[in-house]
Order: sequence, then C-alpha cells, then structure tokens
Amino acid sequence: MTDAVIVAAVRTPLGKRNGGLSTVHPADLSAHILDSIVSRTGIDPAIVDDVIWGCVNQVGDQTFDIARTSVLSAGWPESVPGTTVDRQCGSSQQAVSFGAASLVAGHYDAVVVGGVESMSRVPMGSAVGSGNPLGERYIERYGDEFPNQGIGAEMIADDWKLSRQQLDEFALISHERAAAASDGGLFADEIAPIDVKGETVSVDEGIRRGGTVDGLAKLRPVFREDGRVTAANSSQISDGSAGLLMMTSEAAAKAGLTPLARVHTAVVAGSAPMPMLTGPIPATHKALAKSGLSIDDIGVFEVNEAFAPVVLAWQAEFGVDLAKVNPRGGAIALGHPLGGSGARLMTTMLHHMRANNIRYGLQTMCEGGGQANATILELL
Repeated sequence: MTDAVIVAAVRTPLGKRNGGLSTVHPADLSAHILDSIVSRTGIDPAIVDDVIWGCVNQVGDQTFDIARTSVLSAGWPESVPGTTVDRQCGSSQQAVSFGAASLVAGHYDAVVVGGVESMSRVPMGSAVGSGNPLGERYIERYGDEFPNQGIGAEMIADDWKLSRQQLDEFALISHERAAAASDGGLFADEIAPIDVKGETVSVDEGIRRGGTVDGLAKLRPVFREDGRVTAANSSQISDGSAGLLMMTSEAAAKAGLTPLARVHTAVVAGSAPMPMLTGPIPATHKALAKSGLSIDDIGVFEVNEAFAPVVLAWQAEFGVDLAKVNPRGGAIALGHPLGGSGARLMTTMLHHMRANNIRYGLQTMCEGGGQANATILELL
C-alpha cells in the first residue's frame, strides 16, 4: 500500500516580535527552509510535485499565495507549484495532512509541507482589516461578538478549575525545558540558522531563564480583570518557518533517501467556536480511535501551548504524565508563529522521537473557529 513518509524536517529559530527575524520577508524565511531541505537531502527540487504551505494572516507581505512566491524566491524551478492553506493555528499541520493524503492517493511522489508567519510584519488580525468575517447567518446562530481566544482560555481555566499558580508553574516548566534543550544542543539538528544582515540567528529568542512563580504572579491578567491568563502563561508572538519533505517509501528509495517516520494517522475535529480551544480533546480521541492505538502506546505528545489552560485541560482529560508532553518546551517559551507552528511542533517532535527511540508521537493543536488537528507519527 502506498504510504507517506517524512525524510527531512527543519525549522528556523523562532524570533521574538521585532527581534532578529523581523526584517526578513516571510517568503524569504520560507525560502530559507526550502534551501535547507535541499542542502540536507541533496534532492533536485524539480522532483517536488507541490509545496503546501500554511499561513494565517494572508495579507500584505503574506498574500499572493506565499507558497508559490517562496518556491520562486528559493530559486526552485518554475515548474514547482505551491498552494497556501489556512486552518488558523493548525495551518501547517493541515499542510502535512494534505500532503500525506495526496501521497497515499498517488497524486504526488514528493511534496514539501510546512508554513510561515512573520507576526512582526503582519500582526494578528491583519487579515480581517475593516471587514467582518461573521455573516448574518453566523450571527443568528452565535451572536455578533467575535470569538476571543483569550476569553476562551479563561473559560477553560474556569471549567477545569485551574488556578493562576498552576498556569504560571506550567509556563515556567515550558521555559525550563526549552532552555535545557537549547543549552544541551538538542535543537541543533532541527534548526537551520539564518544570516540576517551579517548576523547569524541560530537560537530561539523567546526562552527566558530564572523565572519564579512569585515573579510571574506580579503580572496582570490580560483578558479579564479577575482572570488568570497573562502574557507569561500564553504563547509568544513570533516570527518563523518550518517545513518537511514527504515522499512515498518507493520514491524515497529511488532518491536514495532514508525515511525517518511515517504519517500513521491524521484527523481533524470541530468544537464550539467559543471557548474554541478545547478542540484538541475530541481530536485526540478521534485520532486514537482511528489509529487503533491507546493513549499508553504514545511515547511523546506535542500539544500546542497557545495558552497554559489548553494543555493542562487536555492533560487532565487523558491523564498523561506531563513529562511526556512538550518535553523540549512549547510555544510559551519558544513562540507561536501561527501558520508555521504545526510544522515546527512536528519537526521538534520527530527529532525528539529519533533521539529517544520513541515509536509513536501524537501532535495536536487548538485552532481559531473551534477546530483541532491531531496527527500520529510512527518512527521508522
């Protein structure tokens, strides 16, 4: 049976808002990832059937099908097409799913999937502009208040009875793990350093060291006066890109490339548009049911740290040992470049699986509008 395997996975370091990557056009960030895939695998880009790229705010620098402009910016043959996907924060995880499905269906032999977001250059909400994405029929069903993810995070904290201290303690864990991974060289294989105006950006800029619960307790809530969600226990605004080269096993063998993992199961699930962030729970249930695996079969989990309550509610639902969840830190410490985050999480999870000989890894992330992807990789 035709399968879908990953033969390379790479990401940029993640830059802070207005940090080291903010002057780099997002098409050039993406082109850097395409360059890195070629240099790491030695493939002729002409064999790539398509580039599927996630991007959330498709406006300004990120409009005009950034997948295609990235291909051309990388100097790849004009014969290589590209298409841009928007499933909000799960855009590049969805790109993986679309790429895998097309490989299994026989439409492609080789595809590059991933995504990008330059949140310094194209701030959140830019795509909405002066318009209103909510039409009359949506408003009749749900009301005219635009869904607010921060309020959704507060609602989850209420429903799962998560304290401010629990959220802050989890944020510190994220930074501690990310710092340990960075300082220990664990990100070296997955990061492709990038030269920016003569300076090399090679490490994630958002990691903070030496934080304390008492220090975080001094920060004011962002979304409700009596709330628990702060800038410290939420994901960081970031710039970055990540991508994976996927092929069929047959095509990989012909190219002389060794598959790293296969896409075992890929699903997507819907949830209520508010609080919108609970989607990873039904998506995980759906992925496990479809895969035939149990939660105990999974050796590592990547649950996107959009907000600390998202991960802690998911963990409470499945009873997973927190040591297996985001072991190299997550978006609270590393950052969350929206359209690139799904591929970033998958790249990090895959490298962790290889380093620790973990057979199965599961990735899931909440998404705007009340959705979530869940993907299970099997190490090869």
